[in-house]
Amino acid sequence: MTTVAVKITSKGQVTIPKEIRKKLKSNTVYFEVEDDTIIVKPVRDAAGSLGEYARNVKPGVSMKQMKDRAWEVAVREKTGKKSS
Repeated sequence: MTTVAVKITSKGQVTIPKEIRKKLKSNTVYFEVEDDTIIVKPVRDAAGSLGEYARNVKPGVSMKQMKDRAWEVAVREKTGKKSS
């Protein structure tokens, strides 16, 4: 586990240390609050998820099926729920 203390500016901003930004592999994050714990998670865009599937193209799988699956994964990662 990596733990780093950073200062919160008067505008409510923080700088995420480079080693943590590398682990996030995203330039967008969202915050999840559970009781007194705050969790920062990367937001993966659909294009990033789709790229993952495009590298593993399987015969007989349409682009629409791959896109739908990528969106489902992106929604699940963001919300913890399946897309409708």
